[in-house]
Amino acid sequence: MKQHVGTKIINAKPMNRLDYNVFRGWELPTDENGSDEGYLVEYVDGGKPNTSEYNGYVSWSPKEQFDNAYKASGNLSFGDAVVYLKQGFKVSRKGWNGKNMYVILMNGYPEGIPANKETAIKHDIEEGSLIKVRPHFALWTAQQDLAGWTPSGSDCLANDWEIV
Repeated sequence: MKQHVGTKIINAKPMNRLDYNVFRGWELPTDENGSDEGYLVEYVDGGKPNTSEYNGYVSWSPKEQFDNAYKASGNLSFGDAVVYLKQGFKVSRKGWNGKNMYVILMNGYPEGIPANKETAIKHDIEEGSLIKVRPHFALWTAQQDLAGWTPSGSDCLANDWEIV
């Protein structure tokens, strides 16, 4: 077998094995412990719903396996945040002072975008010349404007990233 690493966004709430079986209308198998701690997990990334109470596919996960596989949003590393940026999500740090700040990944313009007058003057090129722009991070600031952004060392080492 080949090793795999999973990254997905789910909804979850604590629920023991017996309560999950009751929720699903199932009888607890005699060889299972109903008091086993775990989580009701709803997969929201596709798949057909299997219960009318939730929009996504629902299953139960034992606590140990769940805790080893998932982190709550707000406890993510910068590496985790980059994974979600690449999927089109906005991310933010709980430790930032400004309100409503977040980072996005701008896809850039690999085929080029026409230079406006100011850009043409700054780069000593003709207005309308195509300029290729690489993908980059942008920060929505507390002043409600967009700025180019590069993470600090503290941002890279923080574990308080969350999906906005």
